[in-house]
Amino acid sequence: MKIVVSVKQVPARDSALKVNADGKWLDESDLSFEMNEPDAYALEEALQLKEKLGGEVVVLSAGPERATQTIREALAKGADRAIHVAIDQEGALDALATARMLAKALDGESPDLILTGLQSDDLGYGQTGVVLAELLGFAHATIVMEVEPLGTTVRVKRELEDGWFQNVILQLPAVLTIQSGIKKLRYATLMGIKKAKTKEVKTLSAADLGVASKAAAEIEKVYLPLRSKQSQILTGDAKDVAKQLVEKLKFEARVI
Repeated sequence: MKIVVSVKQVPARDSALKVNADGKWLDESDLSFEMNEPDAYALEEALQLKEKLGGEVVVLSAGPERATQTIREALAKGADRAIHVAIDQEGALDALATARMLAKALDGESPDLILTGLQSDDLGYGQTGVVLAELLGFAHATIVMEVEPLGTTVRVKRELEDGWFQNVILQLPAVLTIQSGIKKLRYATLMGIKKAKTKEVKTLSAADLGVASKAAAEIEKVYLPLRSKQSQILTGDAKDVAKQLVEKLKFEARVI
């Protein structure tokens, strides 16, 4: 079985974020970067499927030169080879532009499964995997908790609302967006890090793919959330005040 895993490099979660001069993206000069955590779970799912069924895991990533660090991390964890779609422009591409490049990069690969994380930690669109499936004409499922290949089909368990789950059987090839937290992530071993240096990384540009790297949707402005304080006085007896407080925590603050 050939499994392609799409991984993205994003700013590290503990980074101090600053808006750049034009106000349309982040100032990346002092940022550190890491693998998008949801994509790490997609990679772990692919590696475990390979251990059970055999085959090959191919890492697919679109990003600037620094993304090779994340690609090598995936190879060190056990992926067999990688395809890097090199992007030299600043800012972020939308899901459609990214999916178009990823789809073209897969010409000639004929994967059985394509796994992505549910969404990215930086933009959080949650659309790249879905759009990629549409461009390729593959079946797809989102928020996947379990993956069980069954010959020419795959059974997946999807997480729904309010503790409900859905079991779906899809025809292969298929694109699955993997829910975070479903497996325990592995660390790269010293031997894996050494082997990663010799594994193939195929680099392609937008020109090589014949696809424009211009985004279909552009970010007009990036800004820090405005901080403000507001006080509310709840009136009534203790029972009524408690009821009001629960409603505000649930529907306004969304913490319960």
